[in-house]
Amino acid sequence: MLLAVYKTAKKAGMYLYVAKKDDFSSVPEALMNQFGRPQLVMMLPLSKRDALGGVDKAKLIDAINAQGFYLQMPPKEENLLESHRESLGLDSKPSQA
Repeated sequence: MLLAVYKTAKKAGMYLYVAKKDDFSSVPEALMNQFGRPQLVMMLPLSKRDALGGVDKAKLIDAINAQGFYLQMPPKEENLLESHRESLGLDSKPSQA
């Protein structure tokens, strides 16, 4: 299976995988509006890949087969202040005075 992988200029780390290059017919219009103008990153031969960075290969294949596309969201950014407060044994969010 060969997939086309696109990125967006709107959000770093967000990628759209489709079954055919430049064919976004299976992607909902609302998603395309949010994604913006897709920029081709690569053509990805799944048969030659055992692992994909940040993507569960089985979920990717299931989504492509079921809906014709897969949207990879960027990893959630850690809130360093909340993590630091928790490490000190404090509430993760300071109380409002």
